[in-house]
Amino acid sequence: MAKKFKRRVFLILEAKEHKQTFSRVCEYFLIFLIISNTLAACIESIEEIFEAYKIWFIAFNRFSISIFTLEYLLRVWSCTSIEKYQHPIWGRLQYILTPLAIIDLIAVLPFYFPYNRADFRSVKLFGLIRFLQLLKLGRYSRGIKILTQVIRLRQEELILTLNIVIFLLISASSLIYFVEHEAQPDKFPHIPAAMWWGIITLTTVGYGDVYPITPLGKVLGGILALLGIGLFALPAGLIASGFTEVITANKKSNQILFPKICPHCGKPIDQPSHHPSDLEH
Repeated sequence: MAKKFKRRVFLILEAKEHKQTFSRVCEYFLIFLIISNTLAACIESIEEIFEAYKIWFIAFNRFSISIFTLEYLLRVWSCTSIEKYQHPIWGRLQYILTPLAIIDLIAVLPFYFPYNRADFRSVKLFGLIRFLQLLKLGRYSRGIKILTQVIRLRQEELILTLNIVIFLLISASSLIYFVEHEAQPDKFPHIPAAMWWGIITLTTVGYGDVYPITPLGKVLGGILALLGIGLFALPAGLIASGFTEVITANKKSNQILFPKICPHCGKPIDQPSHHPSDLEH
């Protein structure tokens, strides 16, 4: 009985019992709490509003952290009901080291550490950690799950493209440094500083704060900008084709697992008919 209850708790928290009303309520409540925390962190940056409603903001933050902490502890406690994590020690440790569990821990653990509120860096870090709670939505968002599948499907091509971009960035930054350093020692003092120009040019953003003034530097900048237009279109095309493949595969999987049944003959509607009598109904 206890094992069955533990498994039920884990499936509810993992949002894998969508047909159960209580599971949907828990899922929607956690999503609402995550989004509300993110909005509260944004509004708290307005000093006038934060000072006027400081008590309410602090109370809501403590309530949210309590809920997220309870959620994390229940996940770790109930994960042993799954065969993959069934060992009481190593199974829980394996679950704790999963990416989503690490995100859940990061979202709550720093709030239990003492920090100096007078230190501006501590306050900024505290605010940044609150925004990390938004990553918890990855557990419930179907779009993020599909994006993860797409990245896994196209990871080799994306890594290859990233390698090309890094090679081109380092090469262009090194060349522009040697070309422009004497003419603009303050703008191109060293190669790492020249990489800022390389990134802005390669992405064709062009802020205009740093730009070449020598003829050779202008030619190099033009070539890099043209290469950037084509190079940055590659990841977009790879991800777009990956989305098409993943969505098509998911639709076919849903048709196999949950086929539409004709109420008259009891046969699957989504499957092509192979007999003339199948078309009569």
